[in-house]
Amino acid sequence: MASPEFGTVTGREPCAAASSLSSCSSRSSSAQQLSTSFYSNSCPGVQGCDASLLLDDTSSFQGEKTATPNNASVRGFEVIDTVKIAVEKVCPGVVSCADILAIAARDSVVILGGPNWNVKVGRRDSTTASFNSANNNIPPLTSSLANLTSLFAAQGLSQKDMVALSGAHTIGLARCTNFRAHIYNDSDIDGAFASSRQSGCPRTSGSGDDNLAPLDLQTPTLFETTTTRT
Repeated sequence: MASPEFGTVTGREPCAAASSLSSCSSRSSSAQQLSTSFYSNSCPGVQGCDASLLLDDTSSFQGEKTATPNNASVRGFEVIDTVKIAVEKVCPGVVSCADILAIAARDSVVILGGPNWNVKVGRRDSTTASFNSANNNIPPLTSSLANLTSLFAAQGLSQKDMVALSGAHTIGLARCTNFRAHIYNDSDIDGAFASSRQSGCPRTSGSGDDNLAPLDLQTPTLFETTTTRT
């Protein structure tokens, strides 16, 4: 992937359109921009850091939304589309969907009581996506520690990175179908916790598959960092 051309913009469609070509950063002199070597150093050839997940399927293109790890799991695409449309009215052809995602993630964490950080801008929106890469590179729910470590290492991430990213899941909901096997079959799970989850997740597959449970039982709507403190 070529280095970003800051200030160069082509296309103004909402993020979800597969034909979207909007790219690059805010032109504000006060904005913190990514370096021009960002793509060569931070995510060489990697889909995902460039909003590829937002691209919709078309008759000639298959995106990543329906890949197994994402299908019926990743939500809120319409929120990013709404933000993108509003931003385009004020500052047309300048702010990428990838930057909107990065800023929205930071703001959501802050609103929910988590830490604050500066977000550098200048990401380019992807015009391609990889259904196969999403299926092969996103760790499945059944992954062992060794498998998780290997998959993260393949993306240049350490075990410390893996723990930090896992801790970010202090906010969110999980579908019954994704944790059913753990609460009924695992022998190393806390019994009281398993029972509490079983009350909303029937043992029989196909029954209550889409029932939701918070990822963090104690503080489901608070972004707290106690799970990753050392």
